[in-house]
Amino acid sequence: MRLPQGGRPGAADRQGRGPDPLRVRDQKEFRDALKQLRGTKSYNAVASASKGGLSTTTIHNVLAKDALPSRDFVAKYLPACGLGEAEQERWLACWERLDGQPAQPGGPAGPGGPGRWQDLLGGRRARVRAGLVAGTVLALTAALVAWQVHESNVDHFREQHCGTSSRDLVTGPGGECTGVTDGSDGAAVFGDDLKPVMKAIGAENRNVTDGGDYVTFAFLTPLSSADANSLTVGQYVAELEGAYTAVEEENKKDSRPKIRLLVASMGSSERAWKAAVDQLKSVKDGEHLVAVAGLGLSQQETVDATRELAKADLPMIGDLITADGFDATGAVDGKGPINGLARVALSNTDQLTAISKQLGSGRRTAALVSTQVTPNGTRDLYTESLRKGFRTIAGLKKHLDPNSDFSFDPRGGPGAILPTISQNFCNTGKTIDTVYYAARVKYLPVFLDALAQRSCHAQPITVITGSDAASLDPKTQALHTADAPITVLYASFPSPAQLSGPANPDRGLYTAFVKNFTAPHHDQQFPARHLTSSYWAIVAHDAVLTASTALHNAAAHGTGPTALPNRYAVRNELYALRNDAVAGASGHFGIDAHGNRTRTDTIATVHRLGQPLPKPTG
Repeated sequence: MRLPQGGRPGAADRQGRGPDPLRVRDQKEFRDALKQLRGTKSYNAVASASKGGLSTTTIHNVLAKDALPSRDFVAKYLPACGLGEAEQERWLACWERLDGQPAQPGGPAGPGGPGRWQDLLGGRRARVRAGLVAGTVLALTAALVAWQVHESNVDHFREQHCGTSSRDLVTGPGGECTGVTDGSDGAAVFGDDLKPVMKAIGAENRNVTDGGDYVTFAFLTPLSSADANSLTVGQYVAELEGAYTAVEEENKKDSRPKIRLLVASMGSSERAWKAAVDQLKSVKDGEHLVAVAGLGLSQQETVDATRELAKADLPMIGDLITADGFDATGAVDGKGPINGLARVALSNTDQLTAISKQLGSGRRTAALVSTQVTPNGTRDLYTESLRKGFRTIAGLKKHLDPNSDFSFDPRGGPGAILPTISQNFCNTGKTIDTVYYAARVKYLPVFLDALAQRSCHAQPITVITGSDAASLDPKTQALHTADAPITVLYASFPSPAQLSGPANPDRGLYTAFVKNFTAPHHDQQFPARHLTSSYWAIVAHDAVLTASTALHNAAAHGTGPTALPNRYAVRNELYALRNDAVAGASGHFGIDAHGNRTRTDTIATVHRLGQPLPKPTG
């Protein structure tokens, strides 16, 4: 990850990104690298940043001396140059390696003076010459071995760190890369499908850090679905593209400070959430990190991550979390408030309430199919929340058949149990015409296939679920089988056509977002189809825009024209975003006292897939 030192010269093999401790071979190169880390800062500026730990004279003398600086000096010098904890560890590890090297030989001749050496050489010149040649060969051999060992160590390190020299990136099972980067570690660290947006992020960050007046945002999310248990199905590409588009929009405005974006991947199933969060916590001061957006899905790992970030006093804006109570109250798990958390998505209650109003007053007979754990075995708070909503929202609970309540554990194989559950709908003695599906879209195609093949498949059936279904392919074959009529209802944001249509009073905001999204980004292009395949790009954009709005309000209300807002000021402004303060791609909205999006009742939209909504049979 690039160290943002504002114009600091770098070693040649780092192409302007600062010296690499893995490439430092001896004590002299180490001293030269320390000088490069200082960049354009004066000795006086570094001494001042060390807060009394180092004096200007000490810095000058140590760096001028032909010796390895003490570990204590290096430990104080690195943070004074602006390096975060992770980078400091890399340089201190380099110091430990060099500390074991012998000092370079030098100085006057040994006892007896030059006359004795000349006398000795006079009688044995040929043998000495041979000895010198042998010594040279041995020295070269030793140097070659040392170089090979060094290169082997470098290669081994890079294998463990996603092919990079950054400790902030880690290669996991199956070659999956997780961790934190600013785009300077290579565009393909998280996979080829993310290369365009990662290239854009790297280029934008270089522009921002060269300007000097900036703060850092982090976008935290699972940036892969390599794990078979992953609940994400590929929309994360559009998600990161939407987040970046918001950063680029804000940086083009005549406002300060500018925004540098870190990308933090929790990996498939969010199993690497703690490592990513720990890295963000370690750089919150050195990198001036003032907000974290994204956060992942409504599952236990995300709750744990937000609680850790709350302890670090970092403001957070979720883009996808919809579980009821997954807000600043912390009611989602009953373990107390999650201070600093806000979200821009529609809660599950918002979604199910909108659907209940569209069902009408006719009597239905509804079965409940649910799962309460992720494939990791941790709590799935999204499905728990849906399950509770189906049982408590008046317009839905009245249709529930108490004898048609089915739950399954995804670790037992959905492909085996969902056909059994579907067939049970034909054996209850009642006509099950509605299914409340409180499970993930990952298993929905299997469930729809099972419904289409049950013995009573000719009976029309309606499946009601949450916004996760927005990523279901409308062309799924089971939705278009004539002799097995199936309808799927879910509520989410309006479709792209609705957002850009004349009925949307905020359509200008959406069309501007589309224009910005599809425009070139440092010579990179994001596909327009990513805006129609899911709503993830929109909510990611609006989450980052919410953080940006709070940031710029904090700057405007700050202590001076050059002072950078800190995370506490941004958090204060976040909870003051009332009265439609955020002009998002999804429309104007605000953030209430609990961190929830306002105006959800005017935007929650019911979507239908498959067959027309059948009349109730009850």
